[in-house]
Amino acid sequence: MKTKTTCDISLMCKALGNPIRTKIFKYLKDANKCICGQLVDILPIAQATVSQHLKVLKDAGLINGTINGPSTCYCINKAALKEFKRMVKDF
Repeated sequence: MKTKTTCDISLMCKALGNPIRTKIFKYLKDANKCICGQLVDILPIAQATVSQHLKVLKDAGLINGTINGPSTCYCINKAALKEFKRMVKDF
């Protein structure tokens, strides 16, 4: 049976294992602020597909999503990123 830490690192690694999600994550990290609609403009994929990728990153705990009117604003979960870095270092 996996421990919670092992599950968390596994989910995070799986989420970041997709090139599109890695690009989304890097964009959010570099922007250092919440982003709403810009992701659809910078990625060569449909809005629904972007939403699916954002859900995977959010479910892994790597990003936060805040509802802002009719849209959702996404940003890096800095605490989760710090914990991910620690887990990878200790791996």
